Amino acid sequence: MKNKIELLTKYHAKTEIGGAPSINDLREMEFNNEPLTIKEKQALVNFDRFRLDELNNQADDMSFHMRYRELQVMANMYDFEEFLKEKYFTS
Repeated sequence: MKNKIELLTKYHAKTEIGGAPSINDLREMEFNNEPLTIKEKQALVNFDRFRLDELNNQADDMSFHMRYRELQVMANMYDFEEFLKEKYFTS
């Protein structure tokens, strides 16, 4: 429960002060036909590849759903530049 409260606190802080753009922020921009930089587009590609690899590597339904929720949080909370790191360029 403590982790959920911490995540919720971080989420509210982000919405109140703006915070760094996340993957979901970029998706919303893309959906609204706003132009994305090359770095932003690459972060989306890297996240999608990472997400698919992670979900495909789950052994059972329980671990799949747990990892799916974790990835949703990452897409919403992490700065998109996290997904420009070298480890996200390869599968």
